[in-house]
Amino acid sequence: MIRWFLSLPVLLVLALGGPAAAGADEALDEADRQAIRSVIEAQLAAFQADDGASAFGFASPSIQQMFGDPATFLAMVRTGYMPVYRPREVRFQRLILYQGEPVQLVLLVGPDLEVVTAYYAMQKQPDGTWRINGCFLRPAADEAL
Repeated sequence: MIRWFLSLPVLLVLALGGPAAAGADEALDEADRQAIRSVIEAQLAAFQADDGASAFGFASPSIQQMFGDPATFLAMVRTGYMPVYRPREVRFQRLILYQGEPVQLVLLVGPDLEVVTAYYAMQKQPDGTWRINGCFLRPAADEAL
C-alpha cells in the first residue's frame, strides 16, 4: 500500500524515479544534511512518545495548516503511517534533490514487520531551520536491511 501527503507531481517522480531526482551531496553541505536527519529523527522520537505537539512542530507550515492541530496530525499518522508512528527499525538511505528540494529516503520496518521506504520532503525555513514538508511511503520488499 502506498500512502502519501505530498503533491501529485512529487509523488509521481518519487514513485517512478523520474529524471528530476538527483543526488543531493553536492547541493547541501554537511550541516544541512545533518540537520535534515536530526529533524526526522526528532519527529520519529516524538511519535514514539505520543508527543503530538512536538511531532507537529517538525512539520512545515503548509503541513501544519493542512492538519490544523497536533491531535489531528497525530491521529493521521497513527492511522495511516504505522511504520512512521511505531518503527521497529530505521535506516537512513540517500538524500536526493527533486526540483531543487531535498528528499531524504529512510528505510523503516513497521510494527507488523512491513518494510517501507519513506520519502521525506524537506523544506528550509526563512530562519534556516529544516521542516518536514510531506512523507510518502512505498513498499520496499526488495530492499535489504
